[in-house]
Amino acid sequence: MAENSTDQFFKSTVLGHPSGLFVLFFTEMWERFSYYGMRALLVLFLTASLMDEGWGWPREHAMALFGSYVGLVYLSTMMGGYFADKIIGYRYAVLVGALLMTLGHASMAVETQWSIYLGLGLLVIGNGFFKPNMTSIISEMYKDRPQKKDGAYTIFYMGVNAGAFLGILLCGYLGEKVGWSLGFGLAGIFMLFGLIQFWLAQNIFGNIGLKPKKNDANSIEALDNDKRVPFTTWQLGLIILMVTLGLFWIINAPATTISEGKINIFSFLGDNGNNIAILTALGLFLLLLIYRFTQYSKITREKLIAVSFFALLSVFFWAIFEQSPGTLTIFARDYTDRTLDGSSAIIFRVVNAAMTIIPLAIITWVLYLLFKQTFAKYKWANIVLSLSFIIVWGIAIWMLLDQLKDEELEIPASWFSVLNSLFIITLAPLFSKWWESKYNPSANAKYGIGMLLLGLGMACVAFGAMGIEPGAKTASVSIIWLILVYLFHTMGELCISPVGLSYVSKLVPARMIAFMFGVWYLAVAIGMKGAGVFGENIDKVANENGISYFFWVLTIVSLVVAVFAIVMKPVIKKLMHGVR
Repeated sequence: MAENSTDQFFKSTVLGHPSGLFVLFFTEMWERFSYYGMRALLVLFLTASLMDEGWGWPREHAMALFGSYVGLVYLSTMMGGYFADKIIGYRYAVLVGALLMTLGHASMAVETQWSIYLGLGLLVIGNGFFKPNMTSIISEMYKDRPQKKDGAYTIFYMGVNAGAFLGILLCGYLGEKVGWSLGFGLAGIFMLFGLIQFWLAQNIFGNIGLKPKKNDANSIEALDNDKRVPFTTWQLGLIILMVTLGLFWIINAPATTISEGKINIFSFLGDNGNNIAILTALGLFLLLLIYRFTQYSKITREKLIAVSFFALLSVFFWAIFEQSPGTLTIFARDYTDRTLDGSSAIIFRVVNAAMTIIPLAIITWVLYLLFKQTFAKYKWANIVLSLSFIIVWGIAIWMLLDQLKDEELEIPASWFSVLNSLFIITLAPLFSKWWESKYNPSANAKYGIGMLLLGLGMACVAFGAMGIEPGAKTASVSIIWLILVYLFHTMGELCISPVGLSYVSKLVPARMIAFMFGVWYLAVAIGMKGAGVFGENIDKVANENGISYFFWVLTIVSLVVAVFAIVMKPVIKKLMHGVR
């Protein structure tokens, strides 16, 4: 059989897919467990009072640091993707990333100032190596079976959400109820399990993801006969300048906020130095993008403009959607009545137990199927994986029993973030049926619907918070509003998140895919940082006009973008040249 044929992977299957997919599934699951588990705790830890063993930071400082952290996580994927493509191969990139992230979580568990910053830095770089290269391995594995790719990504996406779900649930509970370092440490332990399991089972991928070889004449480059536009020296110089400004800004902006102006490398530009720096970088970026678009053939240019339009909408989407681990978690902690007693406490315990045990049982069953297929060849990988599951079951059962102890039950503030993953796992199949039916909306309509749902979610929390006086530091709003936010936001995410990447791959010429994915992730990173910038203003707005006003502003922004997306439909449809 030919060496490069992917049929070999389909000899050993689980649920009709190669066993190798499930090795990736569990590695990704533990990575997302650690990422979301830590993320759910970060803002809570930074803003918790010193009495509660937190750092007692103002919310503005915590949101500034958080925004830069999640922004950098997405920016680092460009660097990691480049290294893997050109130098070390996907497989080593995943291993290097997993190792750096394990060290990052361990560093965060120490809880001193330098160790938290060091930990965040290691997590950013590790994530850059890890995140883009997992999907690259899947893509290679299904090269000769494109019809099965959608199913594979769906299964993989379930792993992502199962990990996020369990991470927020268990790290969040331990961090809030027992001790921050235990929550941070648990995230690291499971990252280590994912790393060891991947290392021991890596031969299951055959030759995929080993060090890259130089391409031959029938590579993508040669098969693409569109006009070529290489980067010239001045363009590369401009890119280096923009990247430098952007990186300095994303690290310097929170440092300036947190040190109250003492640390500021842009101080020579005056009080608004940070804003001048980032606006200059964005301005140069837009000029370069527009100039490059003018150099392509008409059809290519128009398709690239369509992709850029969707990237712009994505900035707004993520800036509002990513309020979840920041302002919405703060809202849950300080302004929501999370204490339940009597029948409401019993209902919560039953629902929470079902939410914890059913997904865990399903994933354990998948683990058993993988075990049957691969134990003979990869017994140590399977033993490590089983051990990680025994620990997770132990913590889950301990958590459920711990909640039975008291008459009154307090829901952890981080618990609400779990709803996003839960709703995705439940609703994703319905949405994919909708996209495959004859009622499949156009790209613009999907964005419009997504932004509308986002606005509806923010309107729920804005409406629920209307009784809170300006300047109030606590309140007891019903939990129903937060549950509705996460329901609407998840439906919005299902309209936008998977759709964007698929349009990049459909509209962009093959040889430019990597560059446009870079532009796409840049848009996501700007959105993530934007979420932090919005969040930094929560206290100012809450003190002057009440916290409800803050959420109404985000509602209006969402609805304006939704209308803009739908109004632009005829223009964008023309630019897409028949791509649906």
